Amino acid sequence: MKIGFIGAGQMATALARGFVASQEKDDGPAISFFDPSPEACAQFSKSISTATLLADAPEVVTTADIVFLAVKPQILPAVLDSIATVVTTDVLLVSIAAGVRLDVICGRTRSDRVIRVMPNTPCLISKAATAFSPARGATATDCAAVQNLLDSVGIAYQLSENCLDAVTGLSGSGPAYIYTVVQALCAGGVAMGLSEDVALQLAAQTAKGAAEMILQTGLPPQQLIDQVTSPGGTTLAGLKVMHDEDISATLIRTVRAATNRSIELGKS
Repeated sequence: MKIGFIGAGQMATALARGFVASQEKDDGPAISFFDPSPEACAQFSKSISTATLLADAPEVVTTADIVFLAVKPQILPAVLDSIATVVTTDVLLVSIAAGVRLDVICGRTRSDRVIRVMPNTPCLISKAATAFSPARGATATDCAAVQNLLDSVGIAYQLSENCLDAVTGLSGSGPAYIYTVVQALCAGGVAMGLSEDVALQLAAQTAKGAAEMILQTGLPPQQLIDQVTSPGGTTLAGLKVMHDEDISATLIRTVRAATNRSIELGKS
């Protein structure tokens, strides 16, 4: 398989690194890329030593089976216009540009063999939570190929495009919400006498461990909450404060606000 990247930033580098690492036993995919930034190209080449730097975006399209469009949303229209004359049904286009809808990509390239992907930044450590949506011309084989690639850097779900704004609001923006919670827990630990470095490690490991408990046990979060909450105990005292401050409703509003903003950006 020949995979090309237009854009060689952090997300592209993380994806390519994951793709290569997951396929090492089979020599991995052939990776090519282009980015106008010499610094980005140098970092990409350093991370994926077997990758080939090409002269421009159209050359990436004409030499790859799958092309990842890994540029900022505001740049994507110009990139699409630059490759439109060389896009054929022989190449699958995969966009990771947030908020840019399939109809825009299909319209500018005159191809509907396109898949839109919404990853998140833990892709950088192969812990991504990703969703993707295919356009009409993307085949079941195309979707399976993208699913396998995305699974190499985390988990991925195929959803209808009208769900991607909610995915953006939940998992796309979600790492920042969790960082905020960890930061607050750390501050609480410091206020109670812990050193900042110890408090941060304990808070981060607690968040990581709690997430793994949900994923590995398959139990509903409420059941796990009940398991660690004793009548009159310390956990109940802490949870009462969260309940009184309506933390759950705040987080729901947080996801709703980010989702609505994603919808707004998609219309602009």
